[in-house]
Amino acid sequence: MNGDTGAFLGVLILLALVGLFKNRKVQTQESYLFAERKCGLWGLTCTLVMTELNTSTLLGFAGLGYMVGLKALLLPLTFLIGLLFYALTVAKKYKELNASSVVALFKERYGAPLAKIASLSLLLAMMGFTATYVKSVTAIFTPIFPTWNEWILSAYLCLLVLIMTLRGGLIAIIRTDMISFLFVCLIFPLFLIFTKNHATTPLPDLPHLLPTRFVISLILLTMFTYILAPWYGQKIFSAKNKKIATSAVILAAILVFILYGIGILSTAYLKASGIEIESPEMAIPTIINTYFPLGLRGIAYATLFMITATTLAGVWSAMSSMVIADFWSSTRTYKRGMILTLFFALLSYLLGNTLIDKILDKLILANIPIAALSFALLAGFYWERATAFGALLSILTGLSWGLFSYLYFGEEGLYTWHWALWGIPLIFISGILGSMLNYKKLLYHQRH
Repeated sequence: MNGDTGAFLGVLILLALVGLFKNRKVQTQESYLFAERKCGLWGLTCTLVMTELNTSTLLGFAGLGYMVGLKALLLPLTFLIGLLFYALTVAKKYKELNASSVVALFKERYGAPLAKIASLSLLLAMMGFTATYVKSVTAIFTPIFPTWNEWILSAYLCLLVLIMTLRGGLIAIIRTDMISFLFVCLIFPLFLIFTKNHATTPLPDLPHLLPTRFVISLILLTMFTYILAPWYGQKIFSAKNKKIATSAVILAAILVFILYGIGILSTAYLKASGIEIESPEMAIPTIINTYFPLGLRGIAYATLFMITATTLAGVWSAMSSMVIADFWSSTRTYKRGMILTLFFALLSYLLGNTLIDKILDKLILANIPIAALSFALLAGFYWERATAFGALLSILTGLSWGLFSYLYFGEEGLYTWHWALWGIPLIFISGILGSMLNYKKLLYHQRH
């Protein structure tokens, strides 16, 4: 066993022990899925950061930093603005609702059928997300295990995630996130330090490879999709109170912005060091392989693994809580949540190895079902005249326009720009008009 392998296994064993600590005390569904709704500011901030920080986005953003240069630093604005919008619009509202699913509001305002449509849309999107996470973490470790079949490698990686978090649920996830965040704070600055010290040429400067319209579209889409993110909603429900919920999201927005920015700037310096790589998405692993010393390299790879592990575990847990809340009767025992988590882990493993090719592109595409729900959620919280018909019309409009944009314009035609620029207004306009017409009909029938 060399120093890298020993360091890698040492970190994973430490994190596994943290995740397994007192797991047998987790016996109820409330503790397994919502950490007994007692999560404090530090724990909630760490778990929100580690949930958002994932290797799919990191590899995609960092790859653009390697190709484009400093303009790629605009990309982390999507999370800064998107999460601040979340904090201002829904964080407090979700904690006041204090439900078991982000679509609980849909059931309360629009009825059970529409709530089930919303839940299925979110579950579909999350399956897309988790599949890209499996694909990205496999891509990171493939150069380390070049003789391994990707199916076998990804199976081992998914199994490691389950060992750390399956039995303890959200409590184990939060504990693991707190330690993982400390490793991230150690490793990410080293990406920048090592690459900057070896830069010998100017930073890459190809801004035309990253259209400003693409960045703007990502910001808009993030604003109107993250407000529905079940993996965020579940953790907001776990907060001690409304103040902690809102403050943690604001802190997470700033920290995620900084960390992704470091990753992008580091890969720009990697390009300036004269190192050519076959795939820009492998820029971060190249930094580790090229500049990190023995031992520290193993810790860096363990950190990358944990970035995906905690995100995967968090989304699997959120999916389980949604299914139980929206389609299954509640129970006191934790076992139902654990079985569902295993099922979703298997499904994302299969999809990640069969359907995902370009990581960042597929990650963005999976947001179509979520963006379609944005009017229904915000109107449900803030507009008393919103109706089920208006909400349904807005959802159908959002799904139709998103799919049309992707199929007609495609990735080469920058479909995200057309999807965001026209789709978001269309979703809200159709929802408002549908609600107004339906509201007048309801008033008429009540009077007569």
